[in-house]
Amino acid sequence: MLIYNYNDLNFFVPTQKGQKGRINKNNFQRGGNSGGKTTPEGGTMKKIAFLLCFIIFISCFSGCGQSSAELSPKDPVTLTMWHVYGSQTKSPLNDVIIEFNQTIGKEKGITINVESVTSSSAIDNALSASANGEPGAENMPDLFTAYPRVVELIGKDRLLSWDDCFSDTELSVFRKDFLSEGYFGEDLLMLPIAKSAEAFYLNKTLFDRFSTATGVTVDGLNTFDGVFDAARKYYDWSDGQSFMQINDYYNYAYVGMKAHGSELIRNGRLRLDDDAFRTIWVPLAETAIYGGICLEDGYAAARWKTAEIIANTGSTADVLYQPDEVIYSDNTTEAIESIALPYPTFTDNTAGVIYRGGGLFAVKNSDDRKNQAAYIFAKWLTEKEHNLDFVTNSGYLPVTSEAFDTLFKDINTIEKKSYRSVYKAVDTMLENYSFYALPLYDGASDIQLNFEKNVKSVLSSAHNQYIKRVTGGDDPTDVLNELVETSLMELMALSAEQGA
Repeated sequence: MLIYNYNDLNFFVPTQKGQKGRINKNNFQRGGNSGGKTTPEGGTMKKIAFLLCFIIFISCFSGCGQSSAELSPKDPVTLTMWHVYGSQTKSPLNDVIIEFNQTIGKEKGITINVESVTSSSAIDNALSASANGEPGAENMPDLFTAYPRVVELIGKDRLLSWDDCFSDTELSVFRKDFLSEGYFGEDLLMLPIAKSAEAFYLNKTLFDRFSTATGVTVDGLNTFDGVFDAARKYYDWSDGQSFMQINDYYNYAYVGMKAHGSELIRNGRLRLDDDAFRTIWVPLAETAIYGGICLEDGYAAARWKTAEIIANTGSTADVLYQPDEVIYSDNTTEAIESIALPYPTFTDNTAGVIYRGGGLFAVKNSDDRKNQAAYIFAKWLTEKEHNLDFVTNSGYLPVTSEAFDTLFKDINTIEKKSYRSVYKAVDTMLENYSFYALPLYDGASDIQLNFEKNVKSVLSSAHNQYIKRVTGGDDPTDVLNELVETSLMELMALSAEQGA
């Protein structure tokens, strides 16, 4: 397919789409999704053939970056949008959208109207309902942010291909490891606007008191062995309070099995009978059953506010929700210092972490002005200045090479101390870790969701049994060892029942 770059007022110059394949660059690794694009080199179209077919071709041309559709403030267009960045009252993306609307949007007659700021799963469900014409479903937005899994829910044909909008030169500024995730066959359907990694968050104010009493140090939290040891000791020291929460057990298992030279997923199935899974399950289960890990539903940030936990693993974007103070049961408050540390390692030789983040999708519109407007907004949002403004106020990573390099060249330019801590942790991981994107496969979303539920369910049940039996006089070590084994068997059985 050809893209036409408008080099002057009189003539279009055809250029072949460049190759967009899997990129093995630096320490970022694709998770094996069905994206990735390889376009074979084609021969040069003869000018005479081009001139003869140009008029016919341009009449059906639907690309947005080079569209002949005219945007004007005299005849404005409004694009509706759903996204996941923050909340309706506190959203770094909303802030930059306001700037867009007041500047280039006003100049060109484009308004971005954010209708919903919610979770990725809520967006998935709403999009699926819209696509299937379910009663009461909302109209599909013009723009939305989502993970790649959404494509199978609503269908490729509904979506705008960004590489019909952006030129090769414009796409070349993106980090190729981020860009390649958005390809589905030949089409770039998901444009990266922000990426995140995982980190370990710690309420250092409360941890320091625990450390003084027990000798457990921050340095000991570099590994999961150290984290789990601290969690069990904290449970004893605090008279039965959980130390931490793991926001994504699927990610824990995926990275852990990588560290032990294996894979969590093979042929679209969980490999829970693998020796490597048992190796990472045992210390996790021991700690959770003992009581050191919170197994309740919901994200960790809410429990930080009441000091129910003082640590968690989670997205770097979680910094947006980390509180500056805690509220105790007697309604007293205390200011706290929170820090971010690199994601704990599983072995001495292999350090790994998940990087993630969906991207921006646009619904293909019969009004080509809307396609053009989507392109203009997407291009503006991913330019260095605007992208850095957005991501550094939300704990994400920028998506262009220039912005990425600018950020990590001088992290101290970031004003908020808690945010600097996050980016310092990421900087350490960039130097020493392998970064993994989760694999995409048929049913991946359901398998991941069920795995999270199953892990919490079996470990929560085992914890309750442990408390009951130990209180009744059974030997704690014997009970713990037994429940670790039975919990693994129960997890395997549940997964098998669900076809995972």
